[in-house]
Amino acid sequence: MDMGQKTPGFDAVSNLGGKGWIPRAESHASEVSEGRRWLCCGCSSEIMPLRSVLIASPPASLATIERPEDYLMVERVDLARMRAQARAVAATYRRNGVDVTMVRPPPYAPPNIIFLRDLFFMTPAGAVLARMASEQRAGEERHAAEALARAGIPIVGTVTGTGTFEGGDALWLDRNTVVIGVGFRTNKHGADTVAGVLRDQGVAAVQVPLEPGVQHLLGTAVLLDHGVAAIHRAAVHPELRRQLTYYLAHPDEARAIGDNARRRALAEHTTRHRIEEMLAAMRDRCGRR
Repeated sequence: MDMGQKTPGFDAVSNLGGKGWIPRAESHASEVSEGRRWLCCGCSSEIMPLRSVLIASPPASLATIERPEDYLMVERVDLARMRAQARAVAATYRRNGVDVTMVRPPPYAPPNIIFLRDLFFMTPAGAVLARMASEQRAGEERHAAEALARAGIPIVGTVTGTGTFEGGDALWLDRNTVVIGVGFRTNKHGADTVAGVLRDQGVAAVQVPLEPGVQHLLGTAVLLDHGVAAIHRAAVHPELRRQLTYYLAHPDEARAIGDNARRRALAEHTTRHRIEEMLAAMRDRCGRR
């Protein structure tokens, strides 16, 4: 007996494309930007007014620390005081018109989860989930992923394999260009993963080395306004200084790089291209049949 499926359109049931099937017409970008199915979210600037923010309430695990150095800390913290400070920060944001979502990690969550900026990097289409470089912070990513999902923020990329990436190592230079610092917390593999996600959104990524002993790109350089940045002179690698000086002085060129990346993404990084790449990989591995 022939158990083959009927061709969709010939009395097919809805789950095979027949009557009742509704094709998804909107793009992911429009679903996010218009707040359809996802929270209206996204970021492409370090200097534009903040609209919404996630703040982690300090977890109970902070109170159990006996040896702060084992958790990348210099001394024990006062949990009640830290929680009060987190509430005060949230209240200040709200008074200034910023929508605040408080993330409440479970009691057993790693204590450094309070540093949410490290755990993901926001793009116009959603978040890129980090992969922390230290063993002490390994596993925080799943709590960040849960917080993002609860907030309705899509995860558009995840650093895997041997890659490491922390959100403090990426800064928006302008809406078309992101600078990624490569050092002991973000390695080349992680930076390439983030660059790939950005490329698919038509955004160019410029990778720069960080000096030994520098924790993150954030703090080494801080964007203050269009064409203006504050830098930590003692910590800035010459290549980072060169890139910042050049792109801040030539915003049109940075914009052109981003526009070229966007055109390439639209031309070369479509679903069709992904399918063709997968089929080619299968042929290479299994041989032609």
